[in-house]
Amino acid sequence: MIEKFIAIYVFIDDIMIEIGHKEPVNRNSSDSELIAVALIAAKYFHGNIDHAISFVKSTNLLPCMLSKSRFNRRIHSIFELIIDLFLNTADIIKRLNISSEYIIDSFPVATCENIRICRSKLIQGKQYRGYKPSMRKYFYGFTVQVITTVDGIPVEFAMIPGCYHDIDGMKNMFFDLPEHSIVYGDSAYTDYYNEQVCSEAADIKLMIARKSNSKMPHEPWQNFLISDSRKRIETTFSQISSMLPKRIHAVTIDGFLMKVILFIFVFTINEKFL
Repeated sequence: MIEKFIAIYVFIDDIMIEIGHKEPVNRNSSDSELIAVALIAAKYFHGNIDHAISFVKSTNLLPCMLSKSRFNRRIHSIFELIIDLFLNTADIIKRLNISSEYIIDSFPVATCENIRICRSKLIQGKQYRGYKPSMRKYFYGFTVQVITTVDGIPVEFAMIPGCYHDIDGMKNMFFDLPEHSIVYGDSAYTDYYNEQVCSEAADIKLMIARKSNSKMPHEPWQNFLISDSRKRIETTFSQISSMLPKRIHAVTIDGFLMKVILFIFVFTINEKFL
């Protein structure tokens, strides 16, 4: 775990240098160190910052690491920086992705158990009540829309309230992909108009699984490609979900979303670069 922490820190710090990130020189703990600790917390401690801080202190990796309260204030203040780091990492992955093939799908992240919905303080409203047909599961929280490479490495994501349809989620994606890219998706993303817009405006082909009564059916080989590619992204979601705690503790919505992003980010770094 020590070697993994060092590798994550070096990776983050290199990107920080690349994007020209500046911060006060008199700080005892740099932004790179804080983000590395947050990522280690997501990777090995189900997001528990206390345990991650104890780890870096006890191993003398960062003996002067901030207290939990100061850590949380600092990490929340650099929320946008964390997103920028993910986007820069995603750009590297897209440049390395010779095939230019991607997959889009979604997975649910609950803020609380269904039985506790009426007592939820983090979020309130019917828009957060969702259902995931593939999992036959009701949940209360957010749906995370993700675009990955065909190897299952996330390069883009968006989070929307649980009741929104996958098509709505897809419309919140930037689709910042190379020209001539192909994006595979299941039938939940069926929207012929959107497929046409992506093709004409961004030169991106959406290859979405067709229902049996579709007016624009695919050839059998196309159906096979779509079905086969989706197996990898389902594995990705399973691996990310295995890192999540039973309940993500957060006081604010931004805090909740940031923790979800950290889980996705550390999975991406670990699978592609470490």
